[in-house]
Amino acid sequence: MAIDTIVADKKAKKMPMIRITDILDKVRAFLPADDLARIMKAHVYAATVHRGQMRLSGEPYLSHPTAVANILAEMKMDGSSIVAGLLHDTIEDTHTTLEDIENNFGKDVAFLVDGLTKLSKIAFSNKEERQAENFRKMVLAMSADIRILLVRLADRVHNMQTLDYHASEEKRQEIARETLELYAPLANRLGIYWMKVELENMAFSHLNPQAYNALYANVFSKVKEREVFTAGVKEIIAQEMEDAGIAAEVEGRAKHIFSIFSKMQRQRVSFDEIYDLIAFRIILEENNKTMCYATLSIIHARWKPVQGRFKDYIAMPKANKYQSLHTTVIGPNGERIEIQIRTREMHEWAERGIAAHWLYKEEDKQAGDSNKQIEKIRELLEMQQEIDSPREYMSHLKMALFSDDVYVFTPAGDVKEFPKDATPIDFAYAVHTNVGDKCVGARVNGKMVPLRYKLQNGDTVEIITQAVHQPSRDWLKIVVTSRAKSKIKAWIREEDKKRTIELGRDALEKELGKNQEKLSSFLKSEKFSEIIKANSLENTDALFAIIGKGKLSPKSVVNRYLDREEERHEANAKTSSKRKDAAKHDTARVSAAGVDNMMVRFAKCCDPIPGDKIYGFISRGRGIVAHTRTCPHVANVEDDRLIELKWTTKEKEVYPVHMRVICRDRKGVLADVSSAITSQDANIAHAQVKTENKDMEAICTFKIDVHDLEHYRKVVGAVNKLTCVLSVERLRGR
Repeated sequence: MAIDTIVADKKAKKMPMIRITDILDKVRAFLPADDLARIMKAHVYAATVHRGQMRLSGEPYLSHPTAVANILAEMKMDGSSIVAGLLHDTIEDTHTTLEDIENNFGKDVAFLVDGLTKLSKIAFSNKEERQAENFRKMVLAMSADIRILLVRLADRVHNMQTLDYHASEEKRQEIARETLELYAPLANRLGIYWMKVELENMAFSHLNPQAYNALYANVFSKVKEREVFTAGVKEIIAQEMEDAGIAAEVEGRAKHIFSIFSKMQRQRVSFDEIYDLIAFRIILEENNKTMCYATLSIIHARWKPVQGRFKDYIAMPKANKYQSLHTTVIGPNGERIEIQIRTREMHEWAERGIAAHWLYKEEDKQAGDSNKQIEKIRELLEMQQEIDSPREYMSHLKMALFSDDVYVFTPAGDVKEFPKDATPIDFAYAVHTNVGDKCVGARVNGKMVPLRYKLQNGDTVEIITQAVHQPSRDWLKIVVTSRAKSKIKAWIREEDKKRTIELGRDALEKELGKNQEKLSSFLKSEKFSEIIKANSLENTDALFAIIGKGKLSPKSVVNRYLDREEERHEANAKTSSKRKDAAKHDTARVSAAGVDNMMVRFAKCCDPIPGDKIYGFISRGRGIVAHTRTCPHVANVEDDRLIELKWTTKEKEVYPVHMRVICRDRKGVLADVSSAITSQDANIAHAQVKTENKDMEAICTFKIDVHDLEHYRKVVGAVNKLTCVLSVERLRGR
């Protein structure tokens, strides 16, 4: 066809049932007879164990693994991959065990199926954690065998083709968003263009059906006219190739819906302002890079090229090893057209990406490229090993997959690719962790540049190091690669751990000193071993660490060491309502991680009071500081520096709260509001009033003492009953 079919899901809703004979017919051309027998056996096995199970579409469940195997057969995957496609849901959805799979189909297939099995039997706290853990397992397994990811992608393609049968709109949106954010970029990273296009279009049609349908209608509103134009351009190019004696195939296609939408969003233009809707491809039969450039010169001699629209992905391949020449020219009737020029081998890789490895494996034509690409994907494994937070892991994963590539040179002339906006620090960590940690400067193209310099295509980068230098926390604000971020954070965590241990050691040593005891004697005592065992700790540093984090008080450790009963804090102490410093309510009790009666400091930026949901922020040199969960100061703090806190205070202590009351200005307004506050047994520690003559308003600011959140709400309720009051607001972030 002159114009490719754009949207796979439009035709997928009524897909014919795939039969095992269809698969066998496809693979017979490239797989040995033994593999055909294994595939047939796997189909019979899957039919047996899935018997009675149905899809949401009403079809037998077997239709899904058969469809997945068919996609893998079309990708010309090896026999084990196709067998794994047929069996990929057996462990999760039937009584089949991994041992059954291994006994019947061998270790290779068992390994693939195990890597594909979701973590459905493990309880997770939320969807984000489940998604992250599933991806962690998939990345871990794929680091040993990339075929696991290819089968998972084929599985996602068929699930998207049948997504309309999900009754829940929320579930459809969730699956479509995950597909667009993770699976389509993964397909792109692997260079499987057709799969990337299908996944993007199908996800887009569910996430934004209105925009999708409008674009679909616009693209095909003049389909006949475009077919005539496409045929004419193809004929001209074919004639030019024939005249030059170059054997080539010429293709013409409309760009797919999601790529058009993305371009409109990126350039902030309407559909009518997108001129290059049709792309042409010249595929040279001879595997000769020089002929690609010769073809380019012929095209530019025929039509005027558009300035700034030429890209050479042959000399500088994309991260997924895509190679091609791209140019945009002013074609017939003054229309802009995009033309891609590549060899047949480049085209095979461009369409099928890493899956082409199995087609060429016997001749080893693509071994080098595929191995490099597998190493690129395996970097995700290193990232997932160093990031504990599911939210952070998914954020890094998406960033790694969506990056636009920048190509730079090492001083030795080697090419390295980085995401857009990468810095010399990203480059340094790509060379080696030690180079990154000790980076103090950089030369780009022979000139010194700041470390926040953004690398540009073609830059030659040289890193300057110093043996005693260490990373800076500020680097996290400027680096963009997952590797650099994870390495810097790992260093920060290690430094924080050291500081916490030092803090705990110092606190314990001081407490022992108060009792005329020495740390060295304590560490040699039997009581020390008892304390370590009682708290399930591994070593001395672990004890210092939990003291430094505030999870265990040094006084309780010393009291146990000296066989004394732990001193109690004064119970039912009524704090003076006129106390001068809010820090006095630091004696309030909270619990964390099962440790009760923790002593913490309370942040003055948000004034937590019992009833507020609070986090404990592990600060350097100050132990634990409690903040409300909505406090902006902890919004972007790393998860490993926050701990969950709960109030355990039962005594009626008082806590400072700042509030602003806006009233209609009139005589005695401050007295009326103050009276309402004190009527609820709340002390006013400070009061201030300011009038706004322009709006005839009085702004009253109070610092009051309350017992807890419920007490504060009663105060607010009493104040709101005054007819002069316009609004009441709790002040934070002072």
